[in-house]
Amino acid sequence: MSIKHPFGPLYSAHSRVLILGSFPSVKSREQAFFYGHPQNRFWGVLAAVFSQEKPQTIEEKKALIIDNDLALWDSIASCEIVGSSDASIRNVRANDLSVILQGSRVERIFCNGRKSFELYTKYIQPSTGIEAVCLPSTSPANARWTMDRLVEAWSVVRA
Repeated sequence: MSIKHPFGPLYSAHSRVLILGSFPSVKSREQAFFYGHPQNRFWGVLAAVFSQEKPQTIEEKKALIIDNDLALWDSIASCEIVGSSDASIRNVRANDLSVILQGSRVERIFCNGRKSFELYTKYIQPSTGIEAVCLPSTSPANARWTMDRLVEAWSVVRA
């Protein structure tokens, strides 16, 4: 059964960098917000990159994104997925990024993990013409990347 992405993108007219995930996890779908699983290191990594406190509430998370001229969205608009497993993703319909790209100053796109990058490159890049950079996944499944290594790799979003 196909699942539709349950919430919209987060961006402002001042966003310069777009970070794309693949598709929301079960926890994120329940919260109707990005990176909702407590073990996902996304919010801790971004907070460290921007030398800020790790946000706890959705409002604080939104502020971290908007205040640092970032945008958040996912490569997938709908798909079949088992739980939260990127490896199980099938029958993908890609998100249309034009609303973000036309409503902001996004110049660079970074993908949170290989699956997001593969999907962006295959389905979305032909229409945007913007090459994305693949960053290591902040997922707890990517255990070989320590927090320090993630922060170092992700510091490019600040440049």
